[in-house]
Amino acid sequence: MPLVDTLFRSRRISPLVFGVVAVLVAFALSALLPTYLVYLAITAIVATIALLGLGIVTGTAGMIALCQLTFAAVGAWIVSLFTVLDVPGGYILWLVAGGVVAGLAGVVIGLPALRLRGVNLAVVTLGFAAAADATLLKTQFPGAPQGTKVPRPEGFLDDRGFFFFCAIVLVVIAVAVHYLQRSRFGSGWRSVAFSERGTASAGTSVRLAKLSAFAVSAAIAGIAGGLIAGQVGTAYPAGFSTIQSLALYVLAIVSGAYLIEMAVFGGILWVLIPELLKRFGIPQDWGFVVFGALGIQALTTNSNLGQDLRNALTKRRHRRGAGTSTGLVPLSDEAFEASLQASGSGSGSGKPLLTVTGLSVSFGQVKALQNVDLTVDEGAIVGLIGPNGAGKSTFVDAVAGFLPQHEGTVRLGGDALDGLPPHKRARLGLRRTFQQDRVPPSLTVGDYVAFIARGEAEPVAIAEVLAFIGCPPASTRIVNVDVGTRRLVEVAANLAAKPRLLVLDEPAAGLSHEEHVAFGQRLRMIPARYGTSILIIEHDLDLVRSVCSSITVLNFGAVLASGSQETVMNDPEVLKAYMGETEML
Repeated sequence: MPLVDTLFRSRRISPLVFGVVAVLVAFALSALLPTYLVYLAITAIVATIALLGLGIVTGTAGMIALCQLTFAAVGAWIVSLFTVLDVPGGYILWLVAGGVVAGLAGVVIGLPALRLRGVNLAVVTLGFAAAADATLLKTQFPGAPQGTKVPRPEGFLDDRGFFFFCAIVLVVIAVAVHYLQRSRFGSGWRSVAFSERGTASAGTSVRLAKLSAFAVSAAIAGIAGGLIAGQVGTAYPAGFSTIQSLALYVLAIVSGAYLIEMAVFGGILWVLIPELLKRFGIPQDWGFVVFGALGIQALTTNSNLGQDLRNALTKRRHRRGAGTSTGLVPLSDEAFEASLQASGSGSGSGKPLLTVTGLSVSFGQVKALQNVDLTVDEGAIVGLIGPNGAGKSTFVDAVAGFLPQHEGTVRLGGDALDGLPPHKRARLGLRRTFQQDRVPPSLTVGDYVAFIARGEAEPVAIAEVLAFIGCPPASTRIVNVDVGTRRLVEVAANLAAKPRLLVLDEPAAGLSHEEHVAFGQRLRMIPARYGTSILIIEHDLDLVRSVCSSITVLNFGAVLASGSQETVMNDPEVLKAYMGETEML
């Protein structure tokens, strides 16, 4: 657990109280540090602020941004312009305005992130940094040719005062970042970093998650740039070069800047390494080489200075994928029969909820689905089965909105879903789980459930659904949960969202036989207990038989059989598809 979060949670220290203490410490340091160290400390604080912003877009949201100091240059440019124009409001207002304009620039630059990833996105952001660098070299900052000085705020005019002012700004931003990371926005950033599909299926717009990460990151960088203008008096392009943006990105990776304390560590390194080189008579530009070497070490060993320091401070090393297992235990026959009498049979009300008509999907000349019809009644548990390659996953993707280019119609109750993106279908009450792990390991179980539920579940309701499905407590970190249990957490989280229809894609994979039995019992209770109908895609025919009132079988993209469980399971064509013609002779 991150050190700051450890302090906040285990000792119940409010982030605001922590911030007040940090401000008092900064005030003492402003009076005690030598003048030269005060100036260096300002640089470290500004770098920390820029790293906090960069940590959001890179560490939390998982995107590459190589132009953080370009956004800082936008903030510095606005502060310099407002100085020349003598805009009313003073430095603090100009600082905020610089952050806002930089945030808008972040939205513009973030637009390619909606379609690009990895190296391609890196090239776009690096190109923006290089273009801005060349432009600033030609045009200069407003007032720079005339030597116009940016005025510092009243009461903070000398370096010691400005250090204290910068420390206050850092504390405000750090507290804001802490709350953002704990909010739905922060969960959305973590989710989109781990799985865009998982994010969309939870009803969260992937576009909004990505653009908001870029906007917040750029706005924080813009404020850092305004502070740089206040520190040096007159901003120059050399302070915002492309190579420095690259070095800052590497430092964010090395330090783990998405964590507040590690961003502070990174800010110290930003100043410390060049100063050490200076003491040994080595040109400070060699600092970029040192940063590059640290970056290579971090990427090749999957470890870094920030990680090592964090482990030393917390005196423990978290075990990824440790064996926290499920709490699924089968009910006794008497308890299960009693629950069934209370919950109903799962056969449905007879009123259609999901209606799929003539669904066809083609990939070039390959017809993955051909005129598939399927109906799930309200309160029903319906099985969708078929051999590997039958088209089950394609069907689920099309119904959930991940394959919008299809023929046929999909309706959920009275709502036509055709043409709607996945997150809008989720908001209308269609939720799904995935075969692959889509549960972000950086969240706790409770935070993940709250994010998936979109505010529909109170802590008591979250604890209840977790206990019902057999999941670990809400405080458990997902990184310490095994894969089978993560599937159950995913099911519980989607149930907490109170969907009308829940599509389960092989939810029992990774469970033991005993857990299979217990999970099947829970599934039987869901329609009456939570008001949710279920469409389950599963290879485990024992589970399908135990929970489904009706079954549809796909084979080579077409419906092979559909009807009651008994009728379908005794169909010779279905047996042939599963067992093969030779085995049936």
